Amino acid sequence: MSLEDHPTVKWYQDEVAATGPRDRHHCLDAQELRELCIQAGADDAGFVEIDRPALADQKADLLYLMPSTRTIASLVFRLNREPLRTLAHSVTNLEFSSVSKQANATARTIVSALERRGIRCLNTTAGFPYEADRWLGQTWLTCDKILAEQAGLGRMGWNRLVIHPEFGDGIMLANVLLDAEVSSNGAKLKENPCLECKLCVSVCPTGAIAQDGHFDFVSCYTHNYRERLGGFSHWIETIVSSKNPKEYRKRVTDAETISMWQNLSIGPQTRCDRCMAVCPAGKEVIGEYLSDRKGYVQSLVKPMKAKEETIYAVAGSDAEAHVKARLSHKRLKRVSNGLRPSSTQGFLRSLPIVFQRNQSEGLNATFHFTFVGAEPCKGTAVIRDRKIEVFPDHVGSADLHLTADSNTWLKFLAKETSLPWALITRKIRIKGSPKLMAAFARCFPA
Repeated sequence: MSLEDHPTVKWYQDEVAATGPRDRHHCLDAQELRELCIQAGADDAGFVEIDRPALADQKADLLYLMPSTRTIASLVFRLNREPLRTLAHSVTNLEFSSVSKQANATARTIVSALERRGIRCLNTTAGFPYEADRWLGQTWLTCDKILAEQAGLGRMGWNRLVIHPEFGDGIMLANVLLDAEVSSNGAKLKENPCLECKLCVSVCPTGAIAQDGHFDFVSCYTHNYRERLGGFSHWIETIVSSKNPKEYRKRVTDAETISMWQNLSIGPQTRCDRCMAVCPAGKEVIGEYLSDRKGYVQSLVKPMKAKEETIYAVAGSDAEAHVKARLSHKRLKRVSNGLRPSSTQGFLRSLPIVFQRNQSEGLNATFHFTFVGAEPCKGTAVIRDRKIEVFPDHVGSADLHLTADSNTWLKFLAKETSLPWALITRKIRIKGSPKLMAAFARCFPA
């Protein structure tokens, strides 16, 4: 049978003859699309065009997901408040897990409805799974918070969570990519719902949220994601490096092993999320805060600060110093967060993320890096006034210049080879004071 004689082909040709070619350049009514999203299970929805300048650094990933993407539908899912506030974090994790499933199912329902109308669309993942083969880089393909902001669904607050004007920060986000234009796209809110009350600062167990607005991503990540990603990798290495069960139990408590089992069998677990729990922003909760601010702090913030629990931190990190100075009643456990660059470019990109500003006190220097061998590249790190800037080439005059074979440098970072051996064999060469190298290292204990 020739293609032209196939019954499905003949059906399609008859359809085209009767109705004309199908138009692939759809323009959807924004209000109608929003109602479809809410009827499917979302609590709010907004839209943003892919060519918006604020999405320029995301565009390549969005088109990788679906090359014909023209609009992104950002979806909001409200979390129930009391499960977030309880000290029993198993209940909080159940809420996260339940709403994550709802978000993914709703996004899929929206895609199914639009596909039946001949519109190409794709639902991305709400949270996990990520693109694991991109680790240690950006494993996610959609920056959900930025998309939600641009769609007019909220603004990021002091705690780096998107705060919805009505629901506050107790939300989960998801996205649907559309091969269609929408009659009206959202716009970033002019006013930020964040009250800047800094309750998130006071309750953060790692000091990741600072009084001056600084956010220490890696301290938050190391503790809150202990059972995920790099923390899970560290646990696996602890298993394989333990000589016997007795040694393993000295390094990992039975409770921690059971927690890892929960993460594997039930779904991804978190250990904190306190900043989300105490936030009073949003129309649904602000009245409770304004009517009795003292009582609000007494009932929510103080019990979380007083709870005896284990806080996970990298040795020599700002988080470790914070716990020792302000939360001595909590158990501090030194861990590795498993953040090991797999490329020299990844090493340079990771520096601003893992930088510990309090460890850089008094350091004002410019560092040049020249990597040779399998992955040649150059970079500059400028540390000054407890801040870091990284450039993709040599910039300015170096106080210390490090030249290294790229493979040797990565093995050194992974603690698979020693610095003295690398220096003796000249696989790593340093021009400048060794004290500067030590000072640089203190800024990146991860």
